[in-house]
This record gives sequence, C-alpha cells and structure tokens, in this order.
Amino acid sequence: MNLFNLKDASQQVSFVEAVKIGLGREQGVFFPQTLAPLSQVSALLDLPFAERSAKILSHLIGDELSKDVLSDMVARAFNFPAPLVNVAKNTYCLELFHGPTLAFKDFGGRFMAECVSLFSEGERVTILTATSGDTGAAVAHAFYKKPNVDVVILYPEGKISLAQQKLFTTLGENIHCYAVDGSFDDCQTLVKEAFLDEELKQKLGLNSANSINISRLLAQVCYYFEAVAQLPEDKRNSVHVSVPSGNFGNVCAAMIAAVIGLPIHRLSATTNQNDTVPRYLVDNTWSPNATKESLSNAMDVSKPNNWPRVEQMLRETMFSKHDFFSRSVSEQETKQAMHTLHEMGYLAEPHTAIAYKGMVEDELANASSIFLATAHPAKFKDSVDDVLGTDIELPKALSDALAKPCLAEPLKADYAELKAAVYARLAVQ
Repeated sequence: MNLFNLKDASQQVSFVEAVKIGLGREQGVFFPQTLAPLSQVSALLDLPFAERSAKILSHLIGDELSKDVLSDMVARAFNFPAPLVNVAKNTYCLELFHGPTLAFKDFGGRFMAECVSLFSEGERVTILTATSGDTGAAVAHAFYKKPNVDVVILYPEGKISLAQQKLFTTLGENIHCYAVDGSFDDCQTLVKEAFLDEELKQKLGLNSANSINISRLLAQVCYYFEAVAQLPEDKRNSVHVSVPSGNFGNVCAAMIAAVIGLPIHRLSATTNQNDTVPRYLVDNTWSPNATKESLSNAMDVSKPNNWPRVEQMLRETMFSKHDFFSRSVSEQETKQAMHTLHEMGYLAEPHTAIAYKGMVEDELANASSIFLATAHPAKFKDSVDDVLGTDIELPKALSDALAKPCLAEPLKADYAELKAAVYARLAVQ
C-alpha cells in the first residue's frame, strides 16, 4: 500500500511505515495514493464479519501482510459483534459498543495494537494519544501489558464523563494518563508538538493511536460493510449513513468504504455545536472557534484532524459533494432526538442521538437509513438519566472501573511540562 502525506506529497510511505510514523512531516496525515474498487462486493457481504474484514483489509493494504497473518490479526481484533438494530421502517442503528470498552473505537484500537506489536519487532514503542472520551479507553485496553509498549494518554480534565475516564485512568502498568487543564484541542496540540520534537520521537519510539493513524482508520472501514451485510438483500442497493462526527475519522472510514464499492449513496457527518466543518462547507472559510462543552463530549472538537482526508476524497470527486452533508445539532435538538428515540423504544446517548437527527434531516428517499451508535448509553449515564428520567444499569465493565482509583496526574497545557513529565515517568535520560 502506497500512501502520501497530504501536507507534503513528496513524503511517500508504505502501510507499515505509515503505522510506525503515525503523523507525517508538517503534521500531515497519510492517505492512500489509490483506492481501487473491490470486485464482487455482493459475494463479500455474504461472508462472516472477520473473514470479510480480512479480505477488505488485504485489498486495501496489499501484499505487505500475508493473507494468513492478516486473517489472524483480524480474528483477534474483531472478536465481538456489531449488530444492526431495526428501529423503524427502513431505519437501522449500527451498534458499535459491544467491545471491551463499550465504544466504536475498540475496532480501530485493537487492530492498531496488532499492527504495532507486529511491526515494532521488539523495539521500544511509546504510544502518545489525545482523547475526547472513548479513544483513551480503547487504546489503553488494546495495549494494556503489551511488551515493550508504553501508552501516554492526554485528556481534558473535567470534560469527559467519569465512566469514560475511569475505563483508562485506573489501569496503571504501562498505561500513563494525564489530566490536561484545557480542551481536547489543547491535548491534540500537545500531541502534534511532540511529533515535531525529533529528540523525543527518537528516545521514546513515538507513535500515535489517534485516528490519524492509518491502521485505525482502515479497521473502521470494515464495520460499514458489516452494517450493509445485515440489511435484507433487497435493501442493500441504496444506503444513507449518518455518523456523529468530532474528529471526522469515523465518517472518513465510511467514505472510503463507499469509494471502494459499498453502496453508500449519502453520508451525513453530523456535529454538535462545535461546527467548524458545517460552516466551512457553507462559506469555504476554515475558522475554528473556541471549543464548546456539550452533552456529546467526545465530539467537542473544533480542529478535526481527519478532515483533510475527507476533503481529499471530495476534492478528487471520489465521493460526490452533493451526497455529503454536515450540519450542526444544538443541545436542545440533541435532547429532543434522545426523547424521540426513547419513544420509539430505543435508548440512545447524546452522540447516537445526534447521528439520528442528522439522518432525519438529510433523509434520502427510498434508501435504507443507518445511524451509528458509537457508545453504550451507560457511558453517559448521568446525562441520559437526567434527560430521559431513566436509571440505566451499569455493565460490569463500567461498574468495576468506577470502583477503582484514578491514577492520572494533572498537567498544564504546556509542551515543556508534558515532555518533562513523560521523561520522568518513563525514566528517559
């Protein structure tokens, strides 16, 4: 697989190199030079999830990994379901929260862990990542106790749910967490600064597990095929997918799935009140505002790292601009969507409700409409119970994590302080 840096096209790398580097020169993300269509998509949809996913990833990655090795990696990473739930006529919800940390990022996190473990060949690796909620837990659990791997996670203090936080700040061992006095965008800025620091990169063997890493992104392509595979055969020809969007990695994966042949004819990338992309699509001016806190905190992102990849596909007309929608959903609209779904018999947390709202607003006639449930409602128990008057029972994974002490350390949004803290924690001279 040949990839190039979207900010410096002269930097061209293989899949293995892109996974190991993470972020390219000038903080550019890597993107495939070509996205060839799959043959016999309908036959692929008849295969089991893991088997189909291995074939899709083999098609995308090429001969850098043998089919047998890749099949084993996928079987270990995707060992939990992604059920499609029929909510109403022609309306479905793809539940991506049945993995170990109850969020969609388990798919990408676990596949990336398989890749890093294989590609590092025993050398020391430090995974540095920022999280707006669910990435931290998925990455922490995927790499927990992996030999020769340390994980450093930055999260905005007080701006993610306690359940999200406890799923990764209670592990210890090779998982090192910092509560940053700032926003998620501040955390992302620190990560980007670290990747510009050649000394730090060399001493730590630095890599990132954010969705900027191509291994995470490609893994997410697979569950869109799983969604369509679960539709009745007569409903697969035209599909509308609505994705709750913060950093825009998830909708980027959906677009890649469409480009290589999945019959997704409309995409909705619905945001909360952090509306940089919706405004950009209207006036063609990239003007991020200060990040606002919302019920859908995992989407509290004003500078989405994956937008350049989405824009590349739109610019090159791989996916039609006329079939791509991005709108902003207010806090009140989010609550109303939660109520609407609850009245329909489906319990949803705020991110899922935003995806539903976008699906309804951007509805494509005669299409099968799929909105994504990216997290278990119990991960946002306080807000869900408050909005809906419910009392959600906690899954064991959450209740166990909540009972443990938080091991995170406080950190100012200052790169020099981060570097000193990481050097001290990892005993780097």
